[in-house]
Amino acid sequence: MSSTTESHASHHGYIGDKKRYLQRMKRIEGSARGIANIIDEEQYCIHILTQVSALTRSRQGVVTGLDDHLKHCVLDAAKLSDEAAHEKIQESTAAVNRLIRS
Repeated sequence: MSSTTESHASHHGYIGDKKRYLQRMKRIEGSARGIANIIDEEQYCIHILTQVSALTRSRQGVVTGLDDHLKHCVLDAAKLSDEAAHEKIQESTAAVNRLIRS
């Protein structure tokens, strides 16, 4: 972890919405368990695919909601220095690219 990343480790932009994010993640976790159960029960494949699709949309909703957090991180880094901003933009771009490939 870089020094810029370490200096931001204790202050993230989503803290105000932490409860909302955790609730969303718990719903996603429950959906994943539900999918595992319906696979275990060998339910109708279309039902399984429908549930997987819903889970994917939920995950995308979390990612979209983190847009404000990403902006906050980049803006904070920009206030520190041009180098910190450049590093944060590279880090963010790499994370987005990983998400796109997933």
